[in-house]
Amino acid sequence: MYPWLDPSGRFSVFKLTVFVALLIPGAFLLWPVILEGGATIPVKEAILQSGDWTIRILLITLLITPLRRITRFSKLVQVRRQVGVSAFCYVIIHFALYAISQNLDVVRIASEIVLRIYLTIGFVAVLGLAVLAATSTKSAMRKLGAKWTKLHKIVYPIAILGVVHFFMQSKIDVSEATLMAGLFVTLMLYRFAHWRGWSLRSVTTLLGIAIVAGLSTAGIEYAWYALATGVPADRVASANLEWMWPMRPAWNVFLSGIGMIIVCPFGRDGVGRVLIGNILTSIRFKPQHSRAE
Repeated sequence: MYPWLDPSGRFSVFKLTVFVALLIPGAFLLWPVILEGGATIPVKEAILQSGDWTIRILLITLLITPLRRITRFSKLVQVRRQVGVSAFCYVIIHFALYAISQNLDVVRIASEIVLRIYLTIGFVAVLGLAVLAATSTKSAMRKLGAKWTKLHKIVYPIAILGVVHFFMQSKIDVSEATLMAGLFVTLMLYRFAHWRGWSLRSVTTLLGIAIVAGLSTAGIEYAWYALATGVPADRVASANLEWMWPMRPAWNVFLSGIGMIIVCPFGRDGVGRVLIGNILTSIRFKPQHSRAE
C-alpha cells in the first residue's frame, strides 16, 4: 500500500504529511554527502546525524500508542508502521555510511563490529530493526498470529541498545544521549501507568510521570558521568537543579511531560477541543440582527 493511502485505500492528507516529514531529515543529511561526492567530513557528519535520527524516530514510534491514549486520536495508529519502517531506513543509512567511511572493506567492518563493543551493540540493534521491518506487513501478522505481538516487543530492548550505543559513541558530551534516555523512560512510564489502570487523561497521572521522568533523567546523567568519565558528577547534579539555557536534559524531559498535560484537553472529546468547537460554532451561526428603521 502506498504511504499516502489510508487502510480503505483512500488518499490521506495526514499520512502524506507524515511521510514527507519523515523524508526531510534524510534529504538534509544526505545532500552534503552527494554534493561533496562522498568526502570524508560530510560522510562523518551524516553518520552521526543518521544515528541521531534513527533513535529519534524509534522513540516517535513508541510515542504513538500513549499519545493515542492521551488524545484519543485513532488515526495515529495508521502511521505507526510507516514511522517504524522509517527508523529502519535511517539505521540502514547510518550503517551504509559507516561502511563507506571504511572504504566498503567487509573484513575491516566485521572486525570493528566484533572488537568495539559499542559497534557490536549498534549492530545487534540494526539486526533487531531489520526483523521488525521484515515482519511489519499484514501477511506477516497473519502468519505469526499471537506470536507477532510478542516478537514486536523486542522494540523495547532495541531502543535500550540504541540509547546505550548513543552514550558510548558520544564520549564526553552526552546531553543528547541523556535526553533520548529520559524520553525513553517517559514512554515506559506511560505504558506502566496504563498497565496499572491509571488514566493517561488524568492531570495527576501525567504530572507524576513528568516529575519522575525528569528526576530519572537527572539520575541517568549523574550515573553516566560518575561511572564512565572523569568529569565530576556532583557538578552535573547541581547543574540539573538550576534553570539555565540551553536547558539540561532533565528539564527538557520534564517539560515534554508537561506538554502532554497541555495537549490532553485538546484531544478527541477533550474539554479544550469541545470549548473551541462551541466558540467556533457560535461565531459561525451567530444571528445577524438588522438595524431598526
